[in-house]
Amino acid sequence: MAAVVAPPRVFEQLVLDFLAYLEFERGLSRNTLEAYRADLLQFGAYLEARDRDALKAGHAELAGFLTMLARGSAERPPVAAATLQRKTACLRSFYRHLRREGTITHDPTAELRGPRKTQKLPEVLSRDEVNRLLRSPQGVSPAALRDRALLETLYACGLRASEAVGLALEDISLDDAFLRARGKGSKERLVPIGREAVSALRAYLTRSRPVLVGLRPERHVFVNRRGGGLSRQGLYKIVQGHANAAGLADRMSPHTLRHTFATHLLAGGCDLRTLQEMLGHADIATTQLYTHLSTERLRDVYFDAHPRAHE
Repeated sequence: MAAVVAPPRVFEQLVLDFLAYLEFERGLSRNTLEAYRADLLQFGAYLEARDRDALKAGHAELAGFLTMLARGSAERPPVAAATLQRKTACLRSFYRHLRREGTITHDPTAELRGPRKTQKLPEVLSRDEVNRLLRSPQGVSPAALRDRALLETLYACGLRASEAVGLALEDISLDDAFLRARGKGSKERLVPIGREAVSALRAYLTRSRPVLVGLRPERHVFVNRRGGGLSRQGLYKIVQGHANAAGLADRMSPHTLRHTFATHLLAGGCDLRTLQEMLGHADIATTQLYTHLSTERLRDVYFDAHPRAHE
């Protein structure tokens, strides 16, 4: 005799309640909510096809679902490890929420283990490549002065793309050589601005930005050709255009300058805690990724310079 399964609409309502909790109490982004919704509905379809009840599911059902995704099929390729990790986190959060609410009395995810996410070292530019990129904006046109200031600021301060386009005039103090970056979770941090970046920003703010903005009451530092705040897509096009001109098209994105900033600082003697603060990382383990890059750099310098390294 087949098991009695909760109607699909009951499961869907549980999913909606869970997503509402994540949105209003946890403040998760719209993209994350959409991903979690798709993950849970996929899991619900998996259970329904096997006459299983989501409220009575155990470790075997959850592990079977993840194993199916990891193996793939003739119609569907295997799911990437990062996606499996997200789906595992989604299921774990969903069932823990149901238990807190008293909907279930057990947690079937207690022993659930997702795959480890492979850590890939980010791309980093050499000093020569950075110089080639920063020399790409030629001339004194409003666009050239803006692009030079933007590239110098990204490299000098290690900003995320969203932080750069969100930078407001009141966030910058060129006399003190500091700027205020607003990072993830609306957290603010102060970051020093290097001498070259200060010079480029000063030229842009006094000679270029007024031409681009005109009489518009625009508060964003970096603006487009029409005088409005620069979008992330606009920033990407600027960076990619100059990367192409510098022969670095396959080597970088806007985030590459952030990675390069961090790696060059560590190679120059910056300590991890200070770098963590400048990058705005909540967890120093994230910052430690750059020690691997710096270690590789130190190794190369050692074998190039030490007289007995090749004997």
